[in-house]
Amino acid sequence: MAEAALDAVRSRLFQFPAAARELSVPFTVTYLDGPPTPLQFYRDWVCPNRPCIIRNALQHWPALKKWTLSYLRGTVGSTEVSVAVTPDGYADAVCGDRFVMPAERRLPLNTVIDVLEGRTYHPGVLYVQKQCSNLSSELPQLLTDVEPHVPWASEALGKMPDAVNFWLGEEAAVTSLHKDHYENLYCVISGEKHFLLHPPSDRPFIPYELYTPATYHMSEDGSFKIVDEEAMEKVPWIPLDPVAPDLVQYPLYKHAQPLHCTVKAGEMFYLPALWFHHVRQSHGCIAVNFWYDMEYDLKYSYYQLLDSLSKVSDLAKMDKPSVSSLDGPL
Repeated sequence: MAEAALDAVRSRLFQFPAAARELSVPFTVTYLDGPPTPLQFYRDWVCPNRPCIIRNALQHWPALKKWTLSYLRGTVGSTEVSVAVTPDGYADAVCGDRFVMPAERRLPLNTVIDVLEGRTYHPGVLYVQKQCSNLSSELPQLLTDVEPHVPWASEALGKMPDAVNFWLGEEAAVTSLHKDHYENLYCVISGEKHFLLHPPSDRPFIPYELYTPATYHMSEDGSFKIVDEEAMEKVPWIPLDPVAPDLVQYPLYKHAQPLHCTVKAGEMFYLPALWFHHVRQSHGCIAVNFWYDMEYDLKYSYYQLLDSLSKVSDLAKMDKPSVSSLDGPL
């Protein structure tokens, strides 16, 4: 009896992503020709939890014309910044049976730019990606080149951003598949960012596992070793690479339907809270993003329920839903 009830839950979970997609999940990311009004942004994008790319939203930013590598070198080149260093470009990602965080180095921004321009060598892959308002805390000289917040978004959301972050890195730097509890407005100043996306409703098909946390340590000879963080609890993370998924190990992922979009210089990407995203970039891409804390409302509670059911139901045990189990409405 209990197993039959569990099978029924698995069946409904299996159907859920397709039903959500049919009702509300877009097949592509919509482009807007200009910034929405606060009402439009909240009504058409935040409430339905839909991503969009906004053109002509950054035209008044001095950064859009000024921020080249040579400008950054002349303006803030001697400033030390936090730099994530990894052997393969994957920071905060699964490596074997560990969740591995990057080595963090304090380097003059000139060093990062020298590596980007091929003037010098530094072991590993460099990525300026410190995510706690590093623009204001580490590069305050650049603040006058951008807005401190996105006015129409701040009015729509009724708050100011929790963080404003600066991003600069090599093409090999990759952000592994994950989600955030933030309404994210991602602004590309130079280059391109490539996003692979999944709506929160795809959660039943996206694997999570618990991993021992660890950190890359870089030796003086430039080699890397993985050192466990023994004082930290295990970290739930997604082991799957959505660009080259192992469908033998994670067969459910074949049922997920990712969206792809490229955000180009001068464009702003609205990435709704709880959307899964995997990010790649062009070499030397420069970006700024604004994190607005999400509302922990009923939508958040529904996602938590979906997440909990996905964890406990072990949907992978159901190789293929039976015809009878799929009868009837959700």
